[in-house]
Amino acid sequence: MTATSRAAGALYGLAIGDALGMPTQSLPRARILERYGEVIDGFHPAPPDQPLAAGMPAGAITDDTEQALLLARLVVSNGGLVDGRELAQKLLEWEDSMRARGSLDLLGPSTKRAIDELLQGKDIDETGRYGTTNGAAMRITPVGIATPSTDLDLLLDRVVAASAATHNTGLALAAAAAVAAAVSAGIDGATVPEATDLAIRAATKAAPRGHWVAGADVAVRIEWATSLIDTASGNTPPRPGAVSALLYDLVGTSLASQESVPAAFAVLAAFPDDPWLAVRLSASVGGDTDTIAAIAGAVAGACHGEEGFPAEARITVAGVNDLELDDLAEELLKVRAG
Repeated sequence: MTATSRAAGALYGLAIGDALGMPTQSLPRARILERYGEVIDGFHPAPPDQPLAAGMPAGAITDDTEQALLLARLVVSNGGLVDGRELAQKLLEWEDSMRARGSLDLLGPSTKRAIDELLQGKDIDETGRYGTTNGAAMRITPVGIATPSTDLDLLLDRVVAASAATHNTGLALAAAAAVAAAVSAGIDGATVPEATDLAIRAATKAAPRGHWVAGADVAVRIEWATSLIDTASGNTPPRPGAVSALLYDLVGTSLASQESVPAAFAVLAAFPDDPWLAVRLSASVGGDTDTIAAIAGAVAGACHGEEGFPAEARITVAGVNDLELDDLAEELLKVRAG
């Protein structure tokens, strides 16, 4: 399998997971079970009562993919190191365009607060000091594609540069570093368990680089959440519904970095060799399903390549959203090559 396939797989996995989770985002697991079953079977349009995406067509992406692609273009144009002020300005412009389109899927709470403070003239080193949610982790995949896993210090420098303006806390930076490291490891040929091991190392190293806030350690929670799957399943493949219930009831599936990111890695631990099942299950767990599925899809795609997802799913998500992910993957790999 080529690096090109793995890089494209990370972007397709991100978008496919995001689009699968679009109609289920911000819904309780019980309602998802009632409407879509234990595991959603594919892309669905958003129902009229969808709190964030009502009326969106099947296969449509959300803010997760849109912000990741915005970041990807900055990574390419700047040679890997993103300027925080430029990112903030681009995110503000993106939100204005989303609002003009009538979307309610706008900037998350951490990003919104940080950008408001930047506009008020606050120092950029301080604007992200309360950003604990998963906004940095959901958009960080391009940094992982563009940076080799063999240089963890460089990877962390780029994660911090792309995240600190809005998410300059140990929790959020650890979560973003975990995702970027896992994606990067996948590009270099790692399996899902090997990528998860590097994610835990990266999260541990990244946590001290942000402001301290109270909250469970992301690296420890990834290790714990993935071990829960091993304990629950024993020597048999786990039942998807049991995994989903475990994540929803115990690990947590909220916007909090220390919940949604470990949840994504736990799904991958349950089904490390089935990217399509991993993203569909992630989209079915309840809570922040689009982000959990986007992260799981990005890591699974990096480890398995674009062929890990059905060709029809790739064609659909690219066509519905007018995406050119193969070209972008190539550009990010050029940055990776240095």
